[in-house]
Amino acid sequence: MTEQANNKEWGQGWLRLLPAFAREKISGRAYLQNVIANTGWQFADNLLRMGIGLLIGIWIARYLGPEQFGLLSYALAFASLFLPLATLGLDDIAVRNLVHDPAERHNILGTAFILKLIGGMFSFTAAISAIFILRPMDNLSQGLVAIIAAGAIFQAFNAIEFWFNSQIQAKYAALARSGAFLAGALAKIGLIIAGASLLAFAWVGLLEIIAGSLGLILAYQARGHNIRRWQGHLATATALLKDSWPLIFSCIVIMIYLRIDQVMLGEMTSSAEVGVYSVAVRLAEVWFFIPGAIYWSLLPGLVEAKAADEELFYRRLQKYYNLMALVAYAIVLPMMFLAEWLVLILFGVAYAAAGPMLAILIWVNLFTFLEIARSAFFNVMNWNRIYLLTLALGAGLNVILNWLLIPVYGGLGAVISSVVAYWFAAHGACFLFKPLRRTGLMLTKAIFYPKIWGT
Repeated sequence: MTEQANNKEWGQGWLRLLPAFAREKISGRAYLQNVIANTGWQFADNLLRMGIGLLIGIWIARYLGPEQFGLLSYALAFASLFLPLATLGLDDIAVRNLVHDPAERHNILGTAFILKLIGGMFSFTAAISAIFILRPMDNLSQGLVAIIAAGAIFQAFNAIEFWFNSQIQAKYAALARSGAFLAGALAKIGLIIAGASLLAFAWVGLLEIIAGSLGLILAYQARGHNIRRWQGHLATATALLKDSWPLIFSCIVIMIYLRIDQVMLGEMTSSAEVGVYSVAVRLAEVWFFIPGAIYWSLLPGLVEAKAADEELFYRRLQKYYNLMALVAYAIVLPMMFLAEWLVLILFGVAYAAAGPMLAILIWVNLFTFLEIARSAFFNVMNWNRIYLLTLALGAGLNVILNWLLIPVYGGLGAVISSVVAYWFAAHGACFLFKPLRRTGLMLTKAIFYPKIWGT
């Protein structure tokens, strides 16, 4: 069976799961069918992670208790602040270049891999140095951060995903990641049963990343490709970094407003408060995979639409914004009313204070979904510098609000800071810059009238 026929067969399997009216809408539209099939694989992989990961996370939180779970969450948040040094903002740029020139895949992938490997080493070194400076006498925190940060080195192999995403073939990467994830989940269950120490959970997380990298290599080679054919070129590296350097800083500021709240809570309050707050964060962020799965399926079509017709591009972009808002509301509204009940049922009385936090924090999903959709607009327009500026303003606002509110309200102050910062970075900042006012109005329309069918 040819690869094209194989892809079609896989895709038709997902399309049969759609309701009749939806199948009728997309009948005869090959590109849209391919997008939906690809998104289905993204969703399947992430739903697996969301479902099983949430269950394992609940078990771990109950096993460790707020104090130790808070310390683990602090270490994860701290290490993630340095992760942009490993990713180098290459994901969107490399996929865009592969869509434009797939014949150059060996050059692009090889160069991206080398850059990410070097960046991973810098990330690891920076994280260790920082935690030794910040907590010089805390051997447990130092060990946790060192183990977790080592994963950045092995994530260089995620360059393989660039090719699969550019070809709208997410299923291969999804299968590779899912296998590693399931093995890691089983290992964590074993640790809980065995009464393992906190450090053991960090080690399993690192081994899961390594296993996922091996899975990606096998998936890539199973499709008839070989990483030995990759080549690294200085000229290509220079070109990639020229476009991606604003995204490097964008990723840094994204991590700041994603994770600085947990780090600041850990420094300004206690590990137990971080543990309670982290439960609210976990239940709020468990949905973040959805916009990412849709993003990688729709980005190639937006790139092609921009090259073909300006108005077609903006029509597709508006529908993309509307879709993200609708999906977000479908999550936010029920979760807002069920938050306190969910926390008590899932995590127990020890984490009860996370319920009111979650009822407010869940609204970050609306702004996160729209911000990820808006990042596609910036990528296609190659307006990465202004994208960086909007995110930097949001991150700065988050730090200031955390500094003001955490001493007074603890975890609830971090919640309020996050919601305001997410809204500002995704929507509010658009109206500060004239080139962004059109997309700001489009986002406003999506928030208040998210229509996706019709013109």
